[in-house]
Amino acid sequence: MHAKVFQNNIARMFKRYREYREKQLRSRSSMGVSSAPKLSGMQMQVLSLYRAFLRAARSKSAEDRKGIESVVSAEFRRNAKLIDHKNFIYIEYLLRRGDKQLDQLRSPATVGLSSLTLNSSPTQDSEP
Repeated sequence: MHAKVFQNNIARMFKRYREYREKQLRSRSSMGVSSAPKLSGMQMQVLSLYRAFLRAARSKSAEDRKGIESVVSAEFRRNAKLIDHKNFIYIEYLLRRGDKQLDQLRSPATVGLSSLTLNSSPTQDSEP
């Protein structure tokens, strides 16, 4: 008789504990969703492209990987600062260009990545 009562008490304790843990997990997951801003489709594409570049860099040698990661990081940060976030056409262009560069980086023959910054101001050489 006592063993049966003991088993029932244990079963109730486990049930309460499970309910308590489920409630905690639900509250944590709902907090995470509400505290982080929701990303737009284009923002998710940019983030996905950035992660894809970092994943592709992992397939290269350690020395090349560091260089690739620094170029990718610098390029994404530079574009984030310089480009108006409402200029969707230009952002879409950069996404397409990034996809092409990513395909090239994934090629086994490619060992590095570089960035070229053009100065649009006229120089003394370009004047007559």
